[in-house]
Amino acid sequence: MPRAAMAALGLLGALIVDHITRQVRHISKEHLFKFVGGGVTETLHELAPTLCTRLWLDLDMVPMVFKVRNTARPTKPSAAANETPKPRPIDEQADSAVRKLVMYFGPSHNPRLSIGYRNQVEVDANGLTHILDGVEEYRNTCREGTWNALNKYATDLRERDVKIAFFSSTPQGGGVALMRHAIIRLLRILGVNATWYVPKPSPAVFRHTKNNHNILQGVADPSLRPSKEATDQFTEWITYNAERYWLSEGGPLAEGGIDVAFIDDPQMPGLIPLIKKARPDLPIVYRSHIEIRSDLVHVAGSPQAEVWKYLWDRIQLADLFISHPVAKFVPSDVPIDTLALLPAATDWLDGLSKPMRPWDLNYYMRVFKSQCSDIRMNKLLWPARGYICQVARFDPAKGIPDVIDSFCKLRRRLDDILPASKTPQLLICGHGAIDDPDASIIYDQTMALLEKEEYAPYASDIVVMRIGPSDQMLNALLTNAKIVLQLSLREGFEVKVSESLHHGKPTIATRAGGIPLQIIDGKSGYLVDVHDTSAVANHLYNLWTDKGLYDRISAGAAVNVSDEVGTCGNAASWLYLASKLSKGEKLKPNGRWINDMMREDAGEPYRDGEPRLKRDNINIQG
Repeated sequence: MPRAAMAALGLLGALIVDHITRQVRHISKEHLFKFVGGGVTETLHELAPTLCTRLWLDLDMVPMVFKVRNTARPTKPSAAANETPKPRPIDEQADSAVRKLVMYFGPSHNPRLSIGYRNQVEVDANGLTHILDGVEEYRNTCREGTWNALNKYATDLRERDVKIAFFSSTPQGGGVALMRHAIIRLLRILGVNATWYVPKPSPAVFRHTKNNHNILQGVADPSLRPSKEATDQFTEWITYNAERYWLSEGGPLAEGGIDVAFIDDPQMPGLIPLIKKARPDLPIVYRSHIEIRSDLVHVAGSPQAEVWKYLWDRIQLADLFISHPVAKFVPSDVPIDTLALLPAATDWLDGLSKPMRPWDLNYYMRVFKSQCSDIRMNKLLWPARGYICQVARFDPAKGIPDVIDSFCKLRRRLDDILPASKTPQLLICGHGAIDDPDASIIYDQTMALLEKEEYAPYASDIVVMRIGPSDQMLNALLTNAKIVLQLSLREGFEVKVSESLHHGKPTIATRAGGIPLQIIDGKSGYLVDVHDTSAVANHLYNLWTDKGLYDRISAGAAVNVSDEVGTCGNAASWLYLASKLSKGEKLKPNGRWINDMMREDAGEPYRDGEPRLKRDNINIQG
């Protein structure tokens, strides 16, 4: 196509995008109307290729692209060959697109989760949803070295048509699912052949695996042990899923299937021996994202030793063992030459973290207040009053009692110097994961805690809510919060901390898991010892009463987030592993950070001043 024609088409596309976005804004304002999605025809998408991205990032609409006829069908089938096609009216095409769109949304106005053949997670409705249509938006979320490395490995895998797959326990809720949705979305744009599979869920098995999770972290009842019946059921469950969906002819793990397998979650290790039996040469990388109490694992006869033995008997067959970069997270059984470090990640362009205009933020805050009213929960009085929040699952390791205790200590001090209207409220909220049966139990315990004598005077200013699967609502609650807490007792990496910092929120968090790697104490937030609620209250008091201090910490938070915890940096590390392993290379990380190995191999050294997670001498194995 001549250059002039291309320029004209580009100008036409820009005019279309400008017209549509202005019209949507106008209608929203005039009618106080929130558009949650938009049906876009393939023809329009070709004319205005940036429209979908702008609808998502600027107007918070979920755009979906559909094949819609732009000519009317012949009135008589027999005349089809001779009848001149008649253009279909634009409004009729638009109506067809929006009718298709509605089928993909649930009653809560969120896109439906799509699970396809062989239990493949069909991210973004298997490509129909186009929240991001090009690489430029991603390029702007990371630094040059990260972007260059990502493209180097993406190009290699694309040119060799390497097929990779991720296997995890759940397609929705929790950090693993969020990361997988984000990375598959990015890799699709980059042209990398990547898929993601989950097993058929079993409530009984998830109760057992959650018990195992709590046992390994040391937060379960000391008398809790895995029963033989539950363990056998666990083994049968993963075997059934593997043989039915993935190992059978044509499956991703059968001959001719994928070239590299990445396995997440302590629910999935039983898959590893099944893969090795069927395809001994298939490279397997196992990622462990939870804390494994090494001090308890090595106590003969302990529940931790029992659970770890079952898992390690299967995990040891993997080629690499990836752990969060946290001290004492890995038992000494794991050979150091197979051990590598990789933090969790989040996506700066998805519903949880993207910037949103005030109009949309206010919409989600109104919806949240309505949900509070539905269950007769205390009302969040924002914007009349500020609030402090902790966004986390209702889990025994998240330190929710300490959050309440810290807040009440703060309020006792503030009540002496400020009127009630100038004091903060407390918000405790989070998503649930389908493999987490503890959430209801911890929620009930939290509500009971508020009735205790020392907390009852402030209970009316504490809002405790389980949020449905709306990332934007959590985004709005985090964006509008004054200060963020993360007072975990035991923790994996907890990337919510980096999300809070990215929003420019002063964050007070415990020295648990990977949290200390993300916060620069006194510069982007504050670190406290586990259970030190007095220290938390002191920091809260200073931030609430000293605007200069608050502004300084807030500014420091926003500029000190590493690429390692963003989708681009995380994807570059995974693609580095896939590139090397698919060539038959044997990697021996010896406890190194994968990001460091990747940047070194790509010839992209860290620049001066480039933020990185702390590389203090971490004794990973215990």
